[in-house]
Amino acid sequence: MAITFTDSQISDLIQERKQLPESWRDRFHLRPKRGHQEAALDLIGDAGSHFHLIVRQNRINVLDFSIILAVRIPQTNQLFRLRRCNGRSHEHNNQIENERFLGFHIHMATMRYQHLGAKEDTYAALTDRYSSREGAIECLFEDCNFVLPPNEQLSLFQE
Repeated sequence: MAITFTDSQISDLIQERKQLPESWRDRFHLRPKRGHQEAALDLIGDAGSHFHLIVRQNRINVLDFSIILAVRIPQTNQLFRLRRCNGRSHEHNNQIENERFLGFHIHMATMRYQHLGAKEDTYAALTDRYSSREGAIECLFEDCNFVLPPNEQLSLFQE
């Protein structure tokens, strides 16, 4: 990717307030797409950043999912993935740290991996904060400053 974000810029984007619209749940119905199901939602953050939220779920393996927060790179059609909560369907390898693991994990965009020439969100850390797709959505919302519409709770996602 030609565009590089610093760790500080990544942090600012993650912390930018993202208000979910009243109808966000209605737009999150998974639809078939090339071997998996997917839903997406576009949001504009309080500072004007254009975010893209994606939920992907394998049609067969319930543990094979990704909840992705990306930002649209201005004046391009490219997305930069800021954070990605994955299921435990595959082994992950952090090349720089020389570590491998299998489990639920959270991918984070870092400058180090961009400089390595890897995808921006290649680094990941194991987590015990969720054990389902719904729990991963809640985790991403908590970590990335999503704001629910008034009088709404995430309790529908509790595991």
